Amino acid sequence: MINRVDHPISGANIAFRILDEMGMDPVEIAPILGAIGNHEEMVGTPISVMSAAVIIADKSDVHRSRVQNPIQETFDIHDRVNYAVTKSRVEMDREHRTINLVLEIDHEFASVMEYFEIFLSRMVMCRKSADVFGYRFGLTVDGVRLE
Repeated sequence: MINRVDHPISGANIAFRILDEMGMDPVEIAPILGAIGNHEEMVGTPISVMSAAVIIADKSDVHRSRVQNPIQETFDIHDRVNYAVTKSRVEMDREHRTINLVLEIDHEFASVMEYFEIFLSRMVMCRKSADVFGYRFGLTVDGVRLE
């Protein structure tokens, strides 16, 4: 809403105002703000189960539908990688205690290596977040499971 730079802090401030005006108890607001404020890979960390869930949801969000730029010739690496992902889902297996991000990538637009160029730190953050739940995080790309 404001800017990508420091957006977790901006988002937490906006959420605080809304939740406070709704009359929510500060004890209930605090973990929400902690989850919002800690979801960015450069400065955040999973500090609670709630923040771990937000991180996994946010960092696993890669898909063609995210690309707002309609001109493929002007795509940057983020546009190309998101556009290349034609299928994306998060699978949670209670029996094996795993959380797995399953992707199908159209290699005409981006390679798996390009995916890792921009998403490696996000996948590390998902792994740390899965640890909070006592689960292992995995990634499956085009049917190949990576752990």
